[in-house]
Amino acid sequence: MSMISVHHEPGVDETPFAERVVEEAVRQAEVLGWEAVRLTEVAARLEVPVSRVLAEYRDLDAVANAWFQRGWLAMLAEKPEGFARWPERARLEHCLLAWFGAFAGHRRVTVEMLRTKAHLPHLHTWVPMVFDLSRTIQWLREAAGLEARYGTRRAQLEEMALTALFMAALAVWSRDHSDNQTRTRHFIEKRLSRGDGWMKWVPGGGRGRATAAATL
Repeated sequence: MSMISVHHEPGVDETPFAERVVEEAVRQAEVLGWEAVRLTEVAARLEVPVSRVLAEYRDLDAVANAWFQRGWLAMLAEKPEGFARWPERARLEHCLLAWFGAFAGHRRVTVEMLRTKAHLPHLHTWVPMVFDLSRTIQWLREAAGLEARYGTRRAQLEEMALTALFMAALAVWSRDHSDNQTRTRHFIEKRLSRGDGWMKWVPGGGRGRATAAATL
């Protein structure tokens, strides 16, 4: 059986439409600021009816949710060889930096998205954001290969500690203008190393509690 070659028109963007909407919204936000982005203008730029954009995203907050999903995918991406044998601290550091690295090229817009979601009068955005944070931490634990089963005491300690660590690192990252996010990298490394120092003093379930110590 002969193979049929597939030819693509030169210049045709084969990026899925949903991703093109996100990318165009972020592009406009780099110029106008996130709150100034309008989906009608995104549709106009993409030369499609607004109804087609609406079929993918009900509002700008839904576009932001799709943007943040990229962080989850970055954490869960293929790991370096031997990753499973790395110390827990090193695995967590790798996955956290993968999340921040996914947005490094558009840090200001990403921070503006978070501020818009956290704006108190926006109940429809900041209440779900709490659950999105919880999902981020759950995916972080999965990506880093933490052993404790969901719902166990050790897992609960890890979740509390990692939530505090993530929020603290986010605050540093939001103002990090260093090359290759060096300030954020050093902050995460220092906090996780502090947790390792506590590990040997904690009886039973040490690794989960040592992770918690990283935020003290």
